[in-house]
Amino acid sequence: MKGSESLLATATAAGVQVCFANPGTTEIPLVEAFDQVEGVRAVLALSEGVVTGAADGYARMTGIPAMTLLHLGPGLANGIANLHNARRARSPMINVIGEHATWHQPADAPLNSDIESLARPVSGWVGRTSSPVNAAAEFVEAYQATLRQRLPATLIAAADHMWSQGGEPAEVPVPPTRPTVDDQQVSTIAKLLSGGRGRPALLLGGHAAAPDGIRTAARIAATVGGEVFVERSPARIERGPEIPLVRSLPYFPEDVLKALDGYSHLVLVGARTPVAFFGYRGMPSFPVPNNIKVHTLADADQDAIDALHALAEATGSAAAELPHAERPQVPTPEGPLTAAGIAAAIVLTQPEHAILVNEGVSSGAAYPAIAAAAPPHAELTNTGGAIGMGMPVATGAAIACPDRSVINLQADGSAAYTVQALWTQARESLDVTTVICANSRYGILQAELRRAGIDQPGAAAMSMTSLAEPTVDWTAVARGFGVPSSRASTGAELLDALRAAHAEPGPHLVEAVL
Repeated sequence: MKGSESLLATATAAGVQVCFANPGTTEIPLVEAFDQVEGVRAVLALSEGVVTGAADGYARMTGIPAMTLLHLGPGLANGIANLHNARRARSPMINVIGEHATWHQPADAPLNSDIESLARPVSGWVGRTSSPVNAAAEFVEAYQATLRQRLPATLIAAADHMWSQGGEPAEVPVPPTRPTVDDQQVSTIAKLLSGGRGRPALLLGGHAAAPDGIRTAARIAATVGGEVFVERSPARIERGPEIPLVRSLPYFPEDVLKALDGYSHLVLVGARTPVAFFGYRGMPSFPVPNNIKVHTLADADQDAIDALHALAEATGSAAAELPHAERPQVPTPEGPLTAAGIAAAIVLTQPEHAILVNEGVSSGAAYPAIAAAAPPHAELTNTGGAIGMGMPVATGAAIACPDRSVINLQADGSAAYTVQALWTQARESLDVTTVICANSRYGILQAELRRAGIDQPGAAAMSMTSLAEPTVDWTAVARGFGVPSSRASTGAELLDALRAAHAEPGPHLVEAVL
């Protein structure tokens, strides 16, 4: 058995079901192995940013690591932005990076590079194959590491280790579980919340934003007279009639300070202390009012759901009635489109249990503001801030959940980074409806210019924040990749386009002109 075949057989035994791939010459032994070893579905993407983003979306919806197959250091480099987002999302995945044959590496061929230095900032574990005999066991190391750390793992696989005979499948241990929170920590937080002094807030992050986590946190907050917040950009948050409403922290630091004003304690549950996206003059890096004391119930590595259940018992909240809140009313959008109108059209037409991938950027905040009015659904957001995640994450989510409709609320500027994802959606017949918020500008950068006091930018500044001249024809782009498309400029047109897209299987793109 070749090293490549033993690695793939071990991946199958570990429960890996999908490999998102953009291979090259050094990966040919692994490409061949997919015909020799059954069990792992190979999904081709035209760009490495699509590969890594799709693996992220897949992991967010399943919790199961996908493989990626990338071509040497430059291939990895092309996928790093979405690996950055995946690291922030704590998404497990195993990146298999092809490497030159061991005896060829000293020749410093044109594609030779320091792969470890590229991989380390976006990986929790980095390793190399040492021989065809050990390749499968080294894959298991990567598999165990990605599940233990909930971070991408990177295995650099030398071509000769893959094409040579001598490989044998490796035994796959039971997957590691999250460590639990110490009872003393739970007791300390329970006493703090039950003391009756001040008003506490719970901040949920990571897997604590699952329905069970939100419900348990809401019971605790109702009992102790506090409130529940969710981190600004959750990897995944579920909403529905049976899930209490929770507030997300705002984007700008001054708005976070206002949101947290009046609270005495902030308890972190799978979240970190709020941090500003950027350093703004006169604003703190950690926008938490000075009078708030910050405490950690569970960090990102620990079992935050279990900790919440323990805290509910300790505070007498486990049987508390869930708080009820009125769902927002969503008016039917009319006339020329706005960000609020696009969000309303999506909410009014989305199927039950849809997956909403939100990379609307300057238009994206309009959706979560009214999302509680939508049918039960999941929302996936940009955890790391590197744009170009929306289309790839939507692709991976659709592969993960073929029985659920996927809606990609997508800014036009960031869509241009990884638009090749449309081709994979067409090839795999994925049920993804992409709504392009086409304002033909980097709206967030123009907002930042205004925040910097630049109310009348010059010609150069305007040029660097404009996507016009020429304006991208998104309907033509979509058709070029094999995806049916339409254009809407009014609320009524967008409602009609979305209903038509949801009624027909397969991918669609709607250009919503702002």
